[in-house]
Amino acid sequence: MKQKMTLAEKREAAWGWAFIIPTMLGLLILNFYPIFDTIYQSFFKTGDFGLGNVFIGLKNYQDMLFGTGKAELWQSLWNTIKYAIIEVPFSVVISIVLAVFLNRKMKGRSIYRTIFFLPMVCAPAAVAMVWKWLYNQQFGLLNNVFHTNVAWISNPNIAWICIGVIGVWSIIGYNMVLFLGGLQEIPGDYYEAARIDGASGVRQFFSITMPLLSPTTFFIVQTRIIGALTIFDLMFMVMDKTNQALNKTQSIVYVFYQYSFTNGNKGVGAAIVVILLVFIMILTVILQKLEKKLVYHN
Repeated sequence: MKQKMTLAEKREAAWGWAFIIPTMLGLLILNFYPIFDTIYQSFFKTGDFGLGNVFIGLKNYQDMLFGTGKAELWQSLWNTIKYAIIEVPFSVVISIVLAVFLNRKMKGRSIYRTIFFLPMVCAPAAVAMVWKWLYNQQFGLLNNVFHTNVAWISNPNIAWICIGVIGVWSIIGYNMVLFLGGLQEIPGDYYEAARIDGASGVRQFFSITMPLLSPTTFFIVQTRIIGALTIFDLMFMVMDKTNQALNKTQSIVYVFYQYSFTNGNKGVGAAIVVILLVFIMILTVILQKLEKKLVYHN
């Protein structure tokens, strides 16, 4: 027989609900409702002057996947994947190396940590402005230092690589902090025992650090893949609309922005977002399957 709650238990439960209800409302209003509303809008054609949406079923999806917008959608998706291929592995590897070195006792360790984390606290607009100046073909620092005349962000063959470099630089500090947290959870006894057995620093890194750091590594890789696939602000602020390399660098979220807010076709924009959402969900399921094989749980 279920016992009745005492007055103290009721008060405790009430306070618990009082604390979690704002968060639940925030999730429902700011996260879940937009998701369902976006899916709903993807089945409509935006009415003239933004009035009176017309139901058209799957036509937006057909146009983007197989029709007039097919080339632009698949090109933008491929651009986004290429960006992720550069940003994710390079940022993770560099961050691990930095975290390992900055986890040791060394002079000025806090200063170095702060310097590497600074890009995370910089405004995206400021970051874009600085990198556009660095990449400028006529007056840019890179061409002046190396005495070259390279169109870093105007050449379609290399512009996507240059955008990826900015992404790597921007996220290193954030990844590094997460790796530092993971490294500090590894017991020092493991390294002491390895040193007694004569294991070198490299052997300790691959036999102790990497396996025990694999949960943190997998979490960072998974979140960074999702972050890279939803990149927008970097392309939007670095690449001008008149840039001849825009078609080879614009992300799928950039294309969504163009359709929804520049062309005023929110139905097609919503369909693009749903397609991206399905793609990310499939990728997430695959990553979750791989977690059981790749992640070492102590």
